[in-house]
Amino acid sequence: MARRTHLARLTAAFAAGLVLVTAPIPAASAAAPDWSGLDARAFADPVPLPGALIRTVPLEPELSVSAASRAYRILYSTTDQHNLRAVSTGAVFVPKGEAPPGGWPVIAWAHGTVGLGDDCTPSAHPRSARDNEYLSHWLDQGYVVVGSDYTGLGTPGLMSYLNSVATAHAIIDSVIAAHHMELPLSPKWALVGQSQGGAAAVASARWATEFSMGTGLDYRGVVATGTPANIDDVVITAGPDMVLPPGLGPIASAYTAYILAGFRELRPDVNSVLTPAGLTAADQAETLCTAPLSAAVTGLTPPQFFSAPLASLPDMRRALADFMGTPIAGYDRPIFLGVGLKDRDVPPSSTLRFVDQLKANGQDVALYVYPEDDHSSTVLTSMADSTPFLQAQFAG
Repeated sequence: MARRTHLARLTAAFAAGLVLVTAPIPAASAAAPDWSGLDARAFADPVPLPGALIRTVPLEPELSVSAASRAYRILYSTTDQHNLRAVSTGAVFVPKGEAPPGGWPVIAWAHGTVGLGDDCTPSAHPRSARDNEYLSHWLDQGYVVVGSDYTGLGTPGLMSYLNSVATAHAIIDSVIAAHHMELPLSPKWALVGQSQGGAAAVASARWATEFSMGTGLDYRGVVATGTPANIDDVVITAGPDMVLPPGLGPIASAYTAYILAGFRELRPDVNSVLTPAGLTAADQAETLCTAPLSAAVTGLTPPQFFSAPLASLPDMRRALADFMGTPIAGYDRPIFLGVGLKDRDVPPSSTLRFVDQLKANGQDVALYVYPEDDHSSTVLTSMADSTPFLQAQFAG
């Protein structure tokens, strides 16, 4: 049974250092991606203003979720990490039955880490059993679910991994685009995310109203579980002498490689502090999904990627904060944060510190703690609390 617990009683018990990884959802299938007849990898047409719906096709049935009456794959316009017009893809799942008066409310689903390569695109693969159950739950509650793939996954350019603003644009613009479909949708919408997607959902919550201004949308709140926060404070310590907790395994190196690949796309000078092993890992991270990348970096640890501290590069702390910093103020709707105390992928201390920061800045945040749950199981366990939380936000 979940306990809503005051932060002060928990922070001391879980003051372990942050880990450099977010946790994966199951990696994209070894099977080739199925684009459902909408392959946008080489899209080269002029890109309209952000939030435009460019194309819609039915999603192949095996790529849908069990509670959906129908599903679509969409191509839409957004803004990338260079503040330029770009395109992204996503999936739209529609619940069974008739829409209520005023239309179905919308949930924007922010997925966890799958990789940076086009072959890892979530809407081109079947959902995991956990995500099928989770997304189906929200459909059964009467929400349309819109899941962005994030810019660069299955579309031109490299997905800007953990980039707060770029990911927020991709998610928010997916909701705007979905409202251009011939579906009876309410203007009310909310965000839900897990792991990397938890951080993406929280970042999107910070800019949801601003980035959707003038569209008529009505943002209501966010639910995030397993949320890595303040990762920039960890990454700034990266270097040959960095200290990490024992027993992380190859997934820690895989996520380090993803961070390096995404960040160096904006800061190419990162290559100057990487060893040959680090350069190879970052190169591999641009195309390999989580499972094959973890296999490729087995035997390596993150310190072996660096020939010099990352902080030795000019203005690095500010650059990391701008790229992947977690907003701690400026939210205009309530925040639900769920944390499992047996989470070994994103330590509970990461979420707990974030809650402390939010409360210090007067933000409306609800912390739900699940003592017996780990990183993945918290997703489903939290539904007992997140469901009435969102119901209250939509009713308000």
